Amino acid sequence: MVLVCCGILSLVVAGCSGQGPARSGVPHGRSRGTTSTPVSGPVASSTTAVPAPTTTTLPSLAAPTPLAPFPTATFVAGEGSWAPSGRPVEGIPAVYETKLVPPGGTQSAGIAWMDTRLLAARLYSGSVSPGGGPYPYTAPIEPAQASSLVAAFNGGFKMAAAGGGYYTTGKTIVPLVVGAASLVIDANGSVTVGSWGTTVTMSPDVVSVRQNLVPLVAGGQPTPAASTPNWLSWGATCGVSACTSATPGVENQWRSGLGETADGALVYVTGPGLAPIQLADLLVRAGAVRGMQLDINPYWTVFVTYDPATPNGPATPTNGSKLVATTVQGPATFFDPSWARDFITMSAKRS
Repeated sequence: MVLVCCGILSLVVAGCSGQGPARSGVPHGRSRGTTSTPVSGPVASSTTAVPAPTTTTLPSLAAPTPLAPFPTATFVAGEGSWAPSGRPVEGIPAVYETKLVPPGGTQSAGIAWMDTRLLAARLYSGSVSPGGGPYPYTAPIEPAQASSLVAAFNGGFKMAAAGGGYYTTGKTIVPLVVGAASLVIDANGSVTVGSWGTTVTMSPDVVSVRQNLVPLVAGGQPTPAASTPNWLSWGATCGVSACTSATPGVENQWRSGLGETADGALVYVTGPGLAPIQLADLLVRAGAVRGMQLDINPYWTVFVTYDPATPNGPATPTNGSKLVATTVQGPATFFDPSWARDFITMSAKRS
């Protein structure tokens, strides 16, 4: 297989790629929530969860419980213990973060938990992914949206490599694919993750659908595809120190993923040196019952929270914080007019 290179750190700025299945389908219906398969939540450790204040008039989710380290991973002090990050919503932390080393791994991945009762999602489109445009929401984030912005994170592959479709603001930019892993956003900012045509489907309320490859997690477990020996089906990767067509890619590379928990929270994961199955294991340990891979390779994965000094102050690059300090992109990425990739924002709901 010819590897399509992605950007490596600050050396090369190139598009990310992955090869998904060539299937097609027609959208129909609406999100159906979680599957009926019994699942277990995150495994508790002896660490103590950060208690959440109770001053909000919005119905928040319970704060996440601590995560137990994987027994086959290198232990890092403090891993699995959550800490709030970003702008609170009416006094309640809406985002919690932790780190965890995946099974068999030696490097920490970052995990972010997002309260979808306090936060509203929005898909921002770019000129590279999905292409076309202009779009109502694209980089840079404008002041009107920055005043409620809590977090933002990367989207998926370029559409030619995504194995799925793209729908936004009432328009099908790339046809949606039955069975593809899908991030679905409603008009009120509600968000869900699932397999298109089964756990998530179309309705008049849906405003955005971002598909990327096939599900990585289903029924609270990694899918069989997550552990396939053909790891290139999860995207062409950069090499260890370069990203050119002459440099063989490696399975354990920067990857990012997004999952939905049984109670509707979102969990995002990114980190270096991740195989697809390790990304899936991290999502499941964080409580995901359904999950998908997002973008991969060093230049593209990023999760940022923003914490202005005043409650309704604008999010800016100066008050942003990375989930993983070594990601190439950071707080300024989503405020850069030249940023041409799609991304997702999570903003404070108002009661």
